[in-house]
Amino acid sequence: MAETRAAGKTVSIHTHGCKLNQADSQVLARQFQQAGFTVVNSPGKADVVVLNSCTVTATSDSKARQYLRRARRANPDALVIATGCYAQRAKEDLSAMEAVSLVLDNREKEALVATVAGHLKTTNAAPLEIGQGAQGRSRAMVKIQEGCDQVCAYCIVPKVRGRERSIPPEQIIGEINNWGAGGCHEAVLTGTQLGTYGHDLPGTDLKGLIRRVLAETDIDRLRVSSLQPQEITPDLLSLWDDKRLCPHFHIPLQSGSDTILRAMRRRYDTEQFSQTVELVRKTVPHAGITADIIVGFPGEGVREFAESYSFALSTGFSDIHVFPYSIRPGTSAAYLDGQVDSALKKERTGEMLELAASCASNFRRASLGQTRPVLWEPRKAQESTQWWSGLTDNYLRVRTQYDKDLGNVITNARLIALDQDWLTSEVV
Repeated sequence: MAETRAAGKTVSIHTHGCKLNQADSQVLARQFQQAGFTVVNSPGKADVVVLNSCTVTATSDSKARQYLRRARRANPDALVIATGCYAQRAKEDLSAMEAVSLVLDNREKEALVATVAGHLKTTNAAPLEIGQGAQGRSRAMVKIQEGCDQVCAYCIVPKVRGRERSIPPEQIIGEINNWGAGGCHEAVLTGTQLGTYGHDLPGTDLKGLIRRVLAETDIDRLRVSSLQPQEITPDLLSLWDDKRLCPHFHIPLQSGSDTILRAMRRRYDTEQFSQTVELVRKTVPHAGITADIIVGFPGEGVREFAESYSFALSTGFSDIHVFPYSIRPGTSAAYLDGQVDSALKKERTGEMLELAASCASNFRRASLGQTRPVLWEPRKAQESTQWWSGLTDNYLRVRTQYDKDLGNVITNARLIALDQDWLTSEVV
């Protein structure tokens, strides 16, 4: 089916939420470019503004509405489009906003560019090919699966992303090769439930996919975005003998209290989580291990919060993403007794955020003196200093002062000093 072109038109794409949304937005950007649009950063300079939204918390919804109103104020004549998970969950609510021109849910996202072009009344052109137009990126988010069958008590994702569906390996490999041909050095495998990849594709699983990506692509770095603790096995970790696999593991914890984990319907307990972390550290030296923690889940009393805090402290994560529990209509947790008072939830969130900052600082401090590969990011046009920012293989944000162009280049760098949230390094 032929798509349409819009020569001279501009589009701004703004992304909220997870790496899966980032992957979707990167695909949208390529499709818009192939349809003749120029992608710009500022919504005030765009003919079309797209928000790829998140709905994991009430705060996510609020941020989406704020952005849509701000985009409309910045550009009263723009076509303002809401898509993503909030659009999937509450399409009518978003459609009622004066700031919004169109609402396209996740199922309609694949046809978004064609829909926009139709509204702009552009002319027919050649079909779009997913995976082309990869220029200008140093890291690519590559979706390998979507949806979740686990139905945790607090989570709206199964309703807005649907059942688990794996993308065929050949398509994933082709996309990574296209990104690499366009100058991209790192691919991040993303999805809602990566560990069950391939359950619907006979003869493949996550380990098999990673093996094929390493064998059939030349991408310099491959990162796995998130795995559940029960999915990390010695057999899977053996793949990290290949230095192209980044030693960073995001393992969602959600709570350090077994009582709360059972109420959340998570499929592990703190003992299994600890064993997994120990296995990772034993197998992959200097690995960064990050986690998510939800504070204030229904039934979380003083004891349960203390257990969660103590477990996170003893585990020694390299960073923690902290979220106050948010009631999501359509989830079972919304009907549980023991909802935590908002003021108490805010207080506990503050305590956990302080712990997260301390954990991150400790990991950065322990990394001083190491030499690690860094993928340096292209400098923005308005930046005129000789400072460069990048990410180590184990997901540390570092910077260096260098008088040559390091944009989209991987070098070794010695980590020499800690400056608040920054690690200062010198190129080796």
